[in-house]
Amino acid sequence: MAFDGIVTNAVTRQLNQQLSSGRILKIFQPTNTELIFLIRNNRENYQLLLSAHPTYARLHLTQSKYQNPAEPPMFCMVLRKHLVGSFIESIEQYENERIIEFYLRGKNEIGDEVKKKLMIEIMGKHSNIILIDQEKTHILDSIKHISPNQSRYRTVLPGQNYLYPPAQNKINPLTADQSTILDILSQSDKPFAQTLVQSLMGISPLIANDVCMSAETDSAQSVTHSLVKRLDQVKQGDFSPLIHHDKKEDFHVLELESFTGKIERFETVSGMIDQFYQDKASRDRVKQQAGDLNRLLRNEWERNQRKIKKQQQTLKKAEQAESYQKYGELLTAHLHLVKKGDHQVTVIDYYDPNQAEITIDLNPNKTPSENAQSYFKTYQKLKTSKRKLKIEIDKARAEINYFEQLIQQLETARLEDIEEIRNELREEGYLKVKRKNNKLKNKPKKPSPERFYATDGTPIYVGRNNKQNDYLTTKMAESRDIWLHTKDIPGSHVLIRSHIPSEETLAEAAQLAALFSKASQSSSVPVDYTEVRHVKKPNGAKPGYVIYDQQKTLFVTPDRSFIDQLKSRPERIND
Repeated sequence: MAFDGIVTNAVTRQLNQQLSSGRILKIFQPTNTELIFLIRNNRENYQLLLSAHPTYARLHLTQSKYQNPAEPPMFCMVLRKHLVGSFIESIEQYENERIIEFYLRGKNEIGDEVKKKLMIEIMGKHSNIILIDQEKTHILDSIKHISPNQSRYRTVLPGQNYLYPPAQNKINPLTADQSTILDILSQSDKPFAQTLVQSLMGISPLIANDVCMSAETDSAQSVTHSLVKRLDQVKQGDFSPLIHHDKKEDFHVLELESFTGKIERFETVSGMIDQFYQDKASRDRVKQQAGDLNRLLRNEWERNQRKIKKQQQTLKKAEQAESYQKYGELLTAHLHLVKKGDHQVTVIDYYDPNQAEITIDLNPNKTPSENAQSYFKTYQKLKTSKRKLKIEIDKARAEINYFEQLIQQLETARLEDIEEIRNELREEGYLKVKRKNNKLKNKPKKPSPERFYATDGTPIYVGRNNKQNDYLTTKMAESRDIWLHTKDIPGSHVLIRSHIPSEETLAEAAQLAALFSKASQSSSVPVDYTEVRHVKKPNGAKPGYVIYDQQKTLFVTPDRSFIDQLKSRPERIND
């Protein structure tokens, strides 16, 4: 993913154009690496995302919605104290590096004008967001603290002077003349692409390889000419934001020869970056917030697997219950052959068609009658154990199915679904119930299944967790609506808001059922469908569990791109 110096240049230009002179109204911190600034400028509100994520570090305007924690983190509180109400004087890129500087003007507690600088360093796992007192040049705080033990070059802690990241002896290609670049390439004994990356600020391998590909000949002069053409575009702000959809998705703000195949174009660089990272970053936020739940569910799943294995071993022993009854009856019939102190006795097996002899072990400390009764007691115990074990094994298997369902739901969950899954686990006793400080209980929110639209506009609803599944099937649905679910595979409940859907709508709903199931990566997935009136939830059943009949089955192969197509379609207008 090429968030390089050239993309940073394009982002800086856009932000300067739209945010300069703007006022910071609100600041939020949805996760430990992301910030949201609400900025008002020219009678418009802008939402700015700043991320220091080790994989998805970036900076851009966003239209996405973010869920904020109930208690803001400390860094967010510091930013609110120093920056809310401040004006953005300018936004600049440092050299051609992935560093953007916000110059801010505001007032302190006693009304004096103060100037701050916010540094956004996009450097992979070393990415950071740092607030600096512009006049004193010392750090007020940062989203990531770097101690002297972590870095000998610079310390990023409150009170320390700010130092730029090490320059790595690179030159800025936007200020260097053509002859300088030509000299660098001519004197290097390394491949041209490698030399460009190692010698010039902000040049990514993606751009370097494309420059070499575009060169007319494999010479330093031709590569230099190819690079200068790209740099002239950057200097003029001639950008073409686009996402290249291939085996590996990538993006850039320049037309690249290496981008062949499906290209998606955008009006702004922020729109491109927002689109590119939206799903990836969202999944990462869900993963962060649901990490404890995922561990809990997988531990419970494994515990039940071990439990079944142990119970099956005990059941195998219990299957021998009939032989203990046989020993007791044979011993009773031959008591005259046994005396106390015997260790075993050999008797005729009346149950054997050949009347063969059988040897029965005895407890020498017991009388013959007590030995017989001991075998009868063992028989009764194993017989009862066998019945109970089968119930316990069935119960453990139901638990395994339940946890598999929840694990699948976590894999496709949105941020807003996580708390509903967490509440369900509290209600089922797998998580401790939170104690609320306030006396007034918060009114539980009504579950909101996700809505899609079929090609003909028919609404299709998908339950993203068990609370939504139960609400969708037992409360929201009408008796003649069509209900779908993957056959014998953990997945979401899907509802078509129509009594007689078209075959196309039915196929599209089956696609959604397969996509929101454990079989989302499989082919030819069986999906059952029936009317809602044939779907029943047994008394005492786990959340999301139902039984159904009079179903028919469709087979579909899930296609992930299908989701966006169905979301964007308008709802049908009934006459």
